[in-house]
Amino acid sequence: QEKLFRMGPAAAQDYDRARSTRDQDRQRVTQAEWNFNQKRQAAPQVGLVYDTLFRQGEWVAAGKPVVALLPPQNIKVRAFVPETQVGSIHYGDTTQVTVDGVRDPFIGKVSYISPHAEYTPPVIYSRESRAKLVFMIESVFDPEVSANLHPGQPVDVEFKSK
Repeated sequence: QEKLFRMGPAAAQDYDRARSTRDQDRQRVTQAEWNFNQKRQAAPQVGLVYDTLFRQGEWVAAGKPVVALLPPQNIKVRAFVPETQVGSIHYGDTTQVTVDGVRDPFIGKVSYISPHAEYTPPVIYSRESRAKLVFMIESVFDPEVSANLHPGQPVDVEFKSK
């Protein structure tokens, strides 16, 4: 192209035209990449698809979510303990959670102890009958561990006091 420039005014026009075409092509490529990236959807963070809000073929308004995500750090186990046992459980205590079909237990920590007693929820998965008045305890896990737990899955919880 520099040889053309040295050849005279007509060659200079060709050189300018070629440079202009090159710049326009670069802008078209940049615009095409931007358009492509606008069509690609990605979740803002890693998570379990907890619920699908729309199905294939349904119309979705712009900006509406199509799935509900549950990040691993938000997965927790809720257990209900009788009033007679709640005094021996403390915030930060270790919990050992076992799940049917999984040999190794999941180790977590008590992150919440309800300040109020409540009546036993209508569905409690347990091996023996529960007391009528219970306290809800929540246990959290490292995200790598909690990713292996499934919401709604029945579990057995053992509390290890410090």
